[in-house]
Amino acid sequence: MRSQHTYPTDHPLPAPQSIDPRSHALGCLSIDADQVATFDALLHDINPDAERVDAARLSQLAGWLLSLPQDEARDVLDERLLRIEELRMMIDDPDWDCADSDCRRVRQLLAYLDQPQDLIPDAIPLLGRLDDVLLLELAWPAVADEAEEYRDFMLYRRAWHPDGDGAQQRAYWIRDRLAAIAMLHQQMRANDGLHMHDRPQTLRFRVG
Repeated sequence: MRSQHTYPTDHPLPAPQSIDPRSHALGCLSIDADQVATFDALLHDINPDAERVDAARLSQLAGWLLSLPQDEARDVLDERLLRIEELRMMIDDPDWDCADSDCRRVRQLLAYLDQPQDLIPDAIPLLGRLDDVLLLELAWPAVADEAEEYRDFMLYRRAWHPDGDGAQQRAYWIRDRLAAIAMLHQQMRANDGLHMHDRPQTLRFRVG
């Protein structure tokens, strides 16, 4: 059931752009180089394959976020903050058997996000959660499989209300998802058979 999910939302944050690396501030945003290094170290402890983060990257993102209409900028943040709350629910859910390595990475992520005075203080309007959502975005590939499976389990449980304890509910979820996958494969094979059957008929009526 696992698949690769590169980003926590369907609309990724913009890629780094060429920007003067000496530019460590934008408007009210003041960025300390040592704090950036600590942030980057935490990110790479969670996801060793993540891109590097420096003050220029944060300044570029801050400028992009401030350039958006207020409602659109808020949506960028809220969409990711919702995924953060889902991670929190996953860790706290007694019915979910989160793998130890995945739980450790998620707890590292949440521990940073729960600090009010982190790289960018949360009290700064709009920009205060920028470092939080950037950490989520870049760390996401390391927690995505577990997070996406939990989201699917949560939706399944909400829709079908399976009986039993957590282990039984997960067993029902896996059983039904495997059945759905088998049905999908059966339909694909049936469609392939129809296409194979159609091809000779098409050729039979070709002229010349």
